Amino acid sequence: MSGAVPTEVTQLLHRIGDERISSGERSAETDRLLELVYAELRRIASRIMARERVDHTLQPTALVHEAYLRLVGGADLAWNDRVHFMSTAARAMRHILIDHARRREADKRGGGAQRVTLEEDVMLGSDPDLELLDLHRALEKLAEQDERGARVVEMRVFGGMTVKEVAHALGVSERTTNDDWAMARMWLARELGEPPA
Repeated sequence: MSGAVPTEVTQLLHRIGDERISSGERSAETDRLLELVYAELRRIASRIMARERVDHTLQPTALVHEAYLRLVGGADLAWNDRVHFMSTAARAMRHILIDHARRREADKRGGGAQRVTLEEDVMLGSDPDLELLDLHRALEKLAEQDERGARVVEMRVFGGMTVKEVAHALGVSERTTNDDWAMARMWLARELGEPPA
């Protein structure tokens, strides 16, 4: 993404969040926003879906569209900047996949839970395959004790965000983000019964 695009994205996000604009103007602004962020959202969705099972019924394009609709169709349209928007998009994609996994689990009565494969730089332990629902439950449990640590994992794993982007989104230093990342990985490895990486 070029330097001008993040600035334009941030300006669009602020206009979309402005309660004084008409619904027609907001619609035009959200259309323009989608044009600017679609490729990046598609990259994130493709990365996430590459870790899912081969016969997954949800495709990256559908994941992007559903996440985008949740984001711009919601009541809270206030984003600070592009990084904040992308971290919110990562959270939306996570919840869409979790909802999908829950429906599948209910349909199969627990027999076909989705698996997520974490990339090497995001590895929680020696076994790269983790149950998506188990990871989700562990993240929720972690959030009760360390909300920021859970957000770091969510943005890194589901959003594919760099440490620098996560630090910016959370308003903390990169060192703090790295510390949170390390602690959260150790906590999750223990919670999920994985040997520490």
